[in-house]
Amino acid sequence: MNSVAHFEIERVQYLDEQAQLAADAPPLANDRAAMTDLYRAMTRVRAFDAKAINLQRTGKLGTYASSLGHEAIHVGAARALEPADVFAPTYREHGVLLERGVRMSEILSYWGGDESGMAWSGPAQDFPYCIPIATQTLHAAGAAFAMKHRRQARCALAALGDGATSEGAFYEALNAAGAMRLPLVFLVINNRYAISVPVHKQTGAATLAQKAIAGGVPGIQVDGNDVIAVCDVLRQAAARARGGEGPSLVEALTYRIGDHTTADDAGRYRAGAEVEHARQVEPLVRLRRYLSARDWWDENAEQALRRDCDTRVNAAVKTYFARPGPDPAQMFTHLFARLPARLEEQLDTVRIYARPGGDD
Repeated sequence: MNSVAHFEIERVQYLDEQAQLAADAPPLANDRAAMTDLYRAMTRVRAFDAKAINLQRTGKLGTYASSLGHEAIHVGAARALEPADVFAPTYREHGVLLERGVRMSEILSYWGGDESGMAWSGPAQDFPYCIPIATQTLHAAGAAFAMKHRRQARCALAALGDGATSEGAFYEALNAAGAMRLPLVFLVINNRYAISVPVHKQTGAATLAQKAIAGGVPGIQVDGNDVIAVCDVLRQAAARARGGEGPSLVEALTYRIGDHTTADDAGRYRAGAEVEHARQVEPLVRLRRYLSARDWWDENAEQALRRDCDTRVNAAVKTYFARPGPDPAQMFTHLFARLPARLEEQLDTVRIYARPGGDD
């Protein structure tokens, strides 16, 4: 019997859990300005996330999905993209949006129930938040097909969670990308839980990166808490796509430190010790240790950064509060060129109840 094919999955890590740098790290790791800029960006994402959770807990924001622990992946992904590229998020990639020019107040408006919150600043071609699981991979594949058809040196990047790799839409998008060599990067953010279901209960695969093999797509695993590795791997994947070399799948290993959303209680299905370990090796802790060890960061710089983050976030909250409340009829606005009769009836009902005294 002869073997007809051989595969392997590489794992990339440059900055380990003790903040020790590998000898083969890329030049980025030795660029003080670039590394401190990455840390500032990641800290801003965390400050925004913490404020959003506080707003939800006090009834001033709707259900919200925290990005705590994902900051290195978000900032790294954003830095890999060009302005003309297309980003297709899930409902958690707030950090990518902020890095791509979306205002904090716009993100708050969306989670506050205003659908117009998705008509945000930043690249107009980026897709809005996607709540259904894995469908954004098909959207990204369609965008990538258009880029290839028009012979444009652009790429699409679709972010998805570990649970999304168990969905049919993901496999359809992967197969299309591989068969047509689309300029598409699948960024699988493996935070170990699909809500309450751990990875080992949803797949028999040793890695999620190896799922790329079935589609004829290169797959690689990266330490998602190592921003240096994330930036390096995703930049290479995006460059390959833009250069006509086809799609890639990058599995970024991290941990969802917070609840799945503010409607979840992760304490019911995760051990406290597991979460505590994740807090010790999360991306901001790791990067700050590295910067401090090289005398690129100190407590004065940290306090100045936190004050700046507080100022930015509080200004965004003030802008969010100043926006008029959303019109409930807005949910029907951009669905069809002409609403079907059954939705016209529903819209009429909404308008009646939205009027002062309409429910009397």
